Amino acid sequence: MPVQWLGIALWLGFILFILLMLALDLGVFHRHDRVIRVREALGWSAFWICLALIFNVLLYFYWDDLHPFGSWGAQYTPREAALMFLAGYVVEKALSVDNLFVILMIFSYFRTPRVYQHRVLYYGILGALVFRFIFIMLGAVILHRFFWMTIVFGLFLIYSGVKMMLVKDHEIEPEKNPVIRLFKRLVPVTQDYRGKHFFTRIDARLFATPLFVSLLVVEVSDIIFAVDSIPAIFAITHDPFLVFTSNAFAILGLRSLYFALDGMVQLFRFLSYGLSLILIFIGGKMLYNYVEQEVMTDWGHFPIGVSLGIIGILLAGSVAASLLIPAPKPASLAPEPEKQRSLRTESE
Repeated sequence: MPVQWLGIALWLGFILFILLMLALDLGVFHRHDRVIRVREALGWSAFWICLALIFNVLLYFYWDDLHPFGSWGAQYTPREAALMFLAGYVVEKALSVDNLFVILMIFSYFRTPRVYQHRVLYYGILGALVFRFIFIMLGAVILHRFFWMTIVFGLFLIYSGVKMMLVKDHEIEPEKNPVIRLFKRLVPVTQDYRGKHFFTRIDARLFATPLFVSLLVVEVSDIIFAVDSIPAIFAITHDPFLVFTSNAFAILGLRSLYFALDGMVQLFRFLSYGLSLILIFIGGKMLYNYVEQEVMTDWGHFPIGVSLGIIGILLAGSVAASLLIPAPKPASLAPEPEKQRSLRTESE
């Protein structure tokens, strides 16, 4: 089989595998709407992580036979391809944890019943995979034809990292979002939920429910996060197959990770510092790669193993700091004892 057809068959096979797993997830394992318990969510998170690691091993052993789209990945050895997938997966997984804060706030804002949150995340992930595929293909074509865009992506990642470090509070204001405002002008929205339904009919007129609006906000937030995460993985590898597969496996486990960490995401208060440093490092690596290939060709290639090690250290350090450093206690609003006695004396 020609290399081009083999690459296309590989893409189709992977996409069909993803669709099959999603169909089994909602159609078999979660066909009844219910609250996902932490223990079950941890089990599913472990399942998705193990599945990604198995795929990583398969990449290592079969990479020489499976170069998607010909020369786009031919320059990588099996070891490099496997490490690039793993690094991309770790980065995307780490960034998705930050996205969980936003999802939690979205569900809180819309008062989304816990029993239907799994359904919202399921369709949100399905849409995220479609948009990620489109963005990754566009990014691969842009970098393949205009390599100088590497500078733009690198500077943008550094800017995003600095911004993440300085801006701590996520603001969720769906009513000000232009996408949500346009949607509400086109489609009326009910005041209350109608069970698990995204749409309902009232007097033969189609209405959207708050459940669909929350889904729309989750989708828009994921697109915004993709602006950071996709360039970050392109800094690790330019191969679109490695970028998409690492994205896909990380996103597939996002839903289980949300329910596993529900109520505990506030513990990782230093994670944003680690993620910001990772983005700054990856942006700097992207600039280094451009200079190394286009200007100072004798600098030497930055090893992917070193990149993975630095990313792992930054991520582990931020998580360890979050768990080991006690959170500051909120200031008491009650007056101090001496002040209480003084106030009581004055009143008497």
